[in-house]
Amino acid sequence: MLIKNWMTKEVITLTPDRSMMKAAKMMKDNNISRIPVVDESGRIVGIVSDRDIKEASPSKATTLDMHEMYYLLSEIKLKDIMTKNPVTIKQDETVEKAAVLMLEGNFGGLPVVDENNALVGIITDTDIFKVLINITGVLEGGVQIGFKLSNKPGGLVPVLDFLKDNGARVMSLLTSCEPPEVGTRSVYIRIRDMDKTTLKRLREDLEKNFELEHWVVDSVHPVA
Repeated sequence: MLIKNWMTKEVITLTPDRSMMKAAKMMKDNNISRIPVVDESGRIVGIVSDRDIKEASPSKATTLDMHEMYYLLSEIKLKDIMTKNPVTIKQDETVEKAAVLMLEGNFGGLPVVDENNALVGIITDTDIFKVLINITGVLEGGVQIGFKLSNKPGGLVPVLDFLKDNGARVMSLLTSCEPPEVGTRSVYIRIRDMDKTTLKRLREDLEKNFELEHWVVDSVHPVA
């Protein structure tokens, strides 16, 4: 799964000399929580988040009057509060790598750049959630079955053959990545819904032949 297939390509940007107030208004108007900061050539030089703006804003306990506060805020530039030289990622790298970088750095999003460090998009934690939803097929409902299987080559084959022989249609398949010495791995298979009698029999037969970790019937409706 490549970044370029999931990133937001139309990105709102600002230059370092723009005011913090301008960034705050753009975030509010566009319901976003971060804005990449670019130079005149479109190359990434920083990123500013709603957290940066909150930390730079005067406390509610300030003794400044309204005019003084407005003047102070108008004088704060993005170059003064932005994260300079932010962590970036290329559009031909994987979504999985982006997720790791975001988790390790506690980032809510990463600017996506080309070989010249020019901004071409942004990928956020929301995009990562969309990937998870898409690859699992959860919006189609069905049943997710968790198995504990052998970590040896071919360990999946008996399960897949069993499901096929019993009329189950596989929607998605995910497995944990365990070192060989562990001996087992968790496997999560989503199958399409079937009539209740068939599902009951399938579950009973699976429990007799394999080690099941869970059996969950999903019914999820996307939020409008």
